[in-house]
Amino acid sequence: MTDHNHVHGPDCDHDHEQEVIVLTDDEGNDHEFVIVDVMELEGSNYAILVPNNQEGDAVILRVESDENGEEYLIDIEDDAEWNRVVKAYENLAAE
Repeated sequence: MTDHNHVHGPDCDHDHEQEVIVLTDDEGNDHEFVIVDVMELEGSNYAILVPNNQEGDAVILRVESDENGEEYLIDIEDDAEWNRVVKAYENLAAE
């Protein structure tokens, strides 16, 4: 994934390879996202994704690993966890 200490956004002034993933919504529609950052908070990693077409909102998903060490993304369903992650990301982006 990406560097944990740098927020890759539209104002990034250096080249880096962007990782594109496809997420499927509840209606079965596929949407391409770019992983712009992965941050660690309280022992968990969170991927910050933006739509590949630059339209729509950013998405934050928790990164988990299966028994083989393969990473996958899951929704953050706990409101308290979501609020902590959003606040941490906003603080990181402000730096």
